Amino acid sequence: MSRWARALDAAGIDEPRLRAEYGQLREQVTRYKREVTLAAGLLLPAELVPHVIAAAAFMHRTDTLLDSGPVGERKAAFARWEQQVGAALAAGATEEPELRPLLHSVGSHPVLGERVRAFLATATADLDFTGFATEDDYQRYLDEYSLPGFLVVAALLGPSGDQRAYAAGCRTYIDASQRLDFVNDLAEDLADGRLTLPQQALAAHGVTREDLAQARPLPAVRALLAEQLDQVDRTLARGRAVLDLVPPAHRPMVRCMICLDELTSAAARADLAALLRRSAGPGKLAALRVLGGEYRQARRLR
Repeated sequence: MSRWARALDAAGIDEPRLRAEYGQLREQVTRYKREVTLAAGLLLPAELVPHVIAAAAFMHRTDTLLDSGPVGERKAAFARWEQQVGAALAAGATEEPELRPLLHSVGSHPVLGERVRAFLATATADLDFTGFATEDDYQRYLDEYSLPGFLVVAALLGPSGDQRAYAAGCRTYIDASQRLDFVNDLAEDLADGRLTLPQQALAAHGVTREDLAQARPLPAVRALLAEQLDQVDRTLARGRAVLDLVPPAHRPMVRCMICLDELTSAAARADLAALLRRSAGPGKLAALRVLGGEYRQARRLR
């Protein structure tokens, strides 16, 4: 029996059609982010894995709708999706294969339904995104989009009951992780017409958008990127406190996420000028060492 089949069994997902639909979502998540299905399958308790996959697939579908096509088409597509998901959650039933697993997971973990509703209520912040004038604008984006989106999946990793302290810990972590993504994906975002660093930060270093778009490796540009990564590292260090707020069985997964962000930040810092042309990433061997170490921890906990 495969690890995935055992996870479905452990989660009590017995209906053949529903098992197949969870499997389809797993294939979707694997296609766009193989590391998610790999890490979840290795590091999380088996009974939680299908629900994490359902939540990740929902986020992927929603992000795709928010990011694909002209703004007018994206707004219309998201409005239809929001209505469809909302109606399914209200009724507690749907015949939509992409949503049936999500509803089943909500039945097992009601906090997931709360987080899906909260995210859909603020997700249009990404549709209206035109860049950040100030650091405060960036922090507002975290509250309106990044944190609600992260919590759709992260709520499943948190403690049962009151998650307010845990959500605050996630807020610190996602501040670091989102800033890291923006610095690391700078070249790709600029190519798509998006400047994701606050204009305030550029002005403080005397850097222009054109300097970044033209990949000019000026000392001021390097100083700007280094400062952003300094903020990432400081916030990631504080974000480690979230580990004390999750159940022990979920810590290997959360610690793996944090460690991979730390490795990515170090890789980005190793060649700041290269960020103007491409993203950085941890070496495969380093990433595998992290995954292997956390897998051993997960096995010991079981």
